[in-house]
Amino acid sequence: MDVTALHEVGDHASGHRSSGVGELDRVLGGGLVPGSTTLLFGEPGIGKSTLALMALRAHAQRGENVLLVAAEESAEQVAQRARRLGDVPTGLNVVATSDVAAAAATLTKQSPALCVVDSVSAMVDDSLGSVAGSVTQVRNAAEVLCGIAKRTGVALILVGHVTKDGELSGPRALEHLVDTVIRVDGDRNGPLRLIRALKHRFGPTGEVGLLEMAGDGLREVPDPSVSMRGPALDVPGVVSTVITDGSRSMVVEIQALVATGSGSPRRVAHAVSSQRLSLLLAVLEARCNVDVSGSDVFATTAGGLPAVEPAADLAIALAVASVAKGFSVPREWAALGEVGLAGELRSVGGLTRRVRELARLGVTTVLVPSSGDIDDVDGIVVRRCQSLSEALAVVTAG
Repeated sequence: MDVTALHEVGDHASGHRSSGVGELDRVLGGGLVPGSTTLLFGEPGIGKSTLALMALRAHAQRGENVLLVAAEESAEQVAQRARRLGDVPTGLNVVATSDVAAAAATLTKQSPALCVVDSVSAMVDDSLGSVAGSVTQVRNAAEVLCGIAKRTGVALILVGHVTKDGELSGPRALEHLVDTVIRVDGDRNGPLRLIRALKHRFGPTGEVGLLEMAGDGLREVPDPSVSMRGPALDVPGVVSTVITDGSRSMVVEIQALVATGSGSPRRVAHAVSSQRLSLLLAVLEARCNVDVSGSDVFATTAGGLPAVEPAADLAIALAVASVAKGFSVPREWAALGEVGLAGELRSVGGLTRRVRELARLGVTTVLVPSSGDIDDVDGIVVRRCQSLSEALAVVTAG
């Protein structure tokens, strides 16, 4: 076998091609790569099949032939789902089969620009003598289909299932076989869906895409800072902050409620860290004389966008304290910073970028840790505080 010097090898690889879904392209670093295999997984009903079908429709609308291997639905069922998204374009083909050999033969013969297999967990090779969904069956199906994609230059999307613990179902080797692994997250009772690349051979991971489930499919959320803020209400328990995810800075509204309960007090955290909520309640009691130990405490974000990073600590603490003490934080104010056990405020990364996003939405005053480095931002007054108790004093004094 010939050995080639790596520096002499030219870069002839095909570049990214848009999937037709802007938020998916964001996560993929520009789009799908011909000949690559992308594994798309998430909980049942979260929108995996809809997202894959949107990509198929977009390719077909560009005049390309695409193929859906429906291993769990009939062609009629797929057609019904496709029509909910709009008119079905010419070039969108479907084959309803769970047989690996039949799918492989169709894929080779059709040689589409994009192929979606929904789902790889349902594909079966009768010669293996094991049931569908077993480690052997899933690995075999992935190996066969990935091999065809690489040889023919087809962009392949495999839809996968999750276990009861929320992890990817099937063998761990499945993640190593594919080029990209994308997870779709969200609350099935709410509209927001988040897509992330956990592995990506053709670009960086860590970017997040935001979609919203609607009656006619998934819609992109190009400006989450605007979408995720609630209506202007001058009530205690509402404080804005900024979270960062990938290249995005997003303004979120923290909402808290303190109520008299019966029995053991409850601590309910939704879209915020329950561990950090417990820590902040302890700091409020020990360092700020804000005692809610006998009350039920609820904390969430408007719109359901997760705010689990420490940068949201100060906003959560101020939201709880404002309810407990009966004052409101002006909507034009926001808070950024991590709270330590001593009650001190610690700086967080990207403060200037976060403050600029707040300025874009009309925020005029922001509370930040005294140790944070921030460039001047037009229209923003920066109030530096060393501790949570000092931040509370600034807010109550106005």
